[in-house]
Amino acid sequence: MSYDRELALDRWWIYSLFSLYFIGSEVCVAGSCFATMLKQILIKLPRKLQKSDLLDSSGSDSGNHTSNSGNGVQCTNIGNSISSRLSVVKRVSSAVFPASIMVGVEAVEPYLSFTDVSILQKQSLFISKLNLCCEVSDFSDPDKTSAEQDLKHQTLIELVDFVSTGSAKFNEPAIAAMCKMCAVNLFRVFPPKYRSNSISGEVEDEEPMFDPSWSNLQLVYDLLLGFITYSSLDAKVAKKYVDHSFISRLLDLFDSEDPRERDCLKTILHRIYAKLMVHRPFVRKAVSNIMYRFVFETERHNGIAELLEIFGSIISGFAVPLKEEHKMFLWKSLIPLHKLKLVGVYHQQLTFCVVQFIDKDPNLADSVIKGLLKYWPVTNSQKELMFISELEEVLEMTSMAEFLKIMVPLFRRIAFCLNSSHYQVAERTHLLWNNEHILNLVTHNRQVIFPLIFPALERNSENHWNQAVLNLTQSIKKMLCEMDEELVLACRQKMEEENSQSSEATEKRKLIWERLETAANVIPPAACPVAC
Repeated sequence: MSYDRELALDRWWIYSLFSLYFIGSEVCVAGSCFATMLKQILIKLPRKLQKSDLLDSSGSDSGNHTSNSGNGVQCTNIGNSISSRLSVVKRVSSAVFPASIMVGVEAVEPYLSFTDVSILQKQSLFISKLNLCCEVSDFSDPDKTSAEQDLKHQTLIELVDFVSTGSAKFNEPAIAAMCKMCAVNLFRVFPPKYRSNSISGEVEDEEPMFDPSWSNLQLVYDLLLGFITYSSLDAKVAKKYVDHSFISRLLDLFDSEDPRERDCLKTILHRIYAKLMVHRPFVRKAVSNIMYRFVFETERHNGIAELLEIFGSIISGFAVPLKEEHKMFLWKSLIPLHKLKLVGVYHQQLTFCVVQFIDKDPNLADSVIKGLLKYWPVTNSQKELMFISELEEVLEMTSMAEFLKIMVPLFRRIAFCLNSSHYQVAERTHLLWNNEHILNLVTHNRQVIFPLIFPALERNSENHWNQAVLNLTQSIKKMLCEMDEELVLACRQKMEEENSQSSEATEKRKLIWERLETAANVIPPAACPVAC
């Protein structure tokens, strides 16, 4: 009975110890006074208990108790058991301990809400939720909606709200977790393109493809954008995780067929370019490589328009004078983009980039116009209309010195367009004379330009089938006469001389052929040296 009494007393001491611990953890935040009290209690514990009485982890029978008649066994194992159990309590109530005790604290359960944890635990919960969202959901089957997908969607919403309120702290562990979560969810291989090659008009009429997992992808993109634009983000730490590999795989996503995804990527890449300045040369080089591959290899890419839109804003920020690297991008990437049949998909953004280059360096107008003339379409009237519109914008920014270098080949091409049988091409070309800057350039160089375009106007007056084009032709001829009537008369006289010479050459050619036919009829068939 005395042994049972001692055993009950010992158990009472242990229960008292746990009670005092909880009380001490709430009263003594620093923990130093409670540690002293705990040490004194452990010293007073009786030492007559054996291993088999308290430790059941070894698998021995707990009912076999043997009395010890010696001095007793030391309570080292008891202390270890108590300390292991106290460590659980430490993790539960870690918010009341100093930061030094937080070292090695396990992550907070990710299923908790941010409103259910203390301020010190929110950062750990933030990282735990990011890690939870690293599980990729399968949205290939629209009828299949699992509880895990719903949980992940709800978690992503909580993360977006947490970041948007400015409560997050992007230290290095949080940045690493964020980049890992974005990489796992966003970076993927797209299925092969099954759409057949078609002209630009048919491509524009096709309905876009929408990703079935967009509900989650949009939240991930919102998180990534919030992370990049976070006011207190340390760019020196962020660049270690948003590295060249991350940016390269982000650029690969521009080939997505979902226009919503490409729009998000456009915003994010622009923010990365603005925030992480150390990566700017790599971004420009990577985009150039995408252009090269598109122009010279695949001729298929879904995100060229978005990439050009980003580059338009980048070009506007280039310092003057332009670097050779930037000029090479114009010559090797932007100008060759005009030759593709799908130019209509991205022509508006392409024109903006070209105009931005000329605005930075007007001396580039010469090379741009030469590039347009090199890739000028011959059989595609819709593409020709786009070229004429771009040509007008370029000429508006062309100086007189640059215009002199290319005016002869340029107005030879314009003369062909004036005579186009496609009434929209002919009409659009006539409207170039409504531009004051172009008209001023023509006026100062009329001695060279009038002889190039006047014959085309005369041919239109005689032969063109469209009444609107005929009216525009008469208006331009009247304008030229008011500008320099003597020069117009000289051009008419020269054209008449050329027509008469052409008629004489035609008559001579006709007579020669008649003589050859007559001579061929005189020769007998047997005398023909060639065997029939």
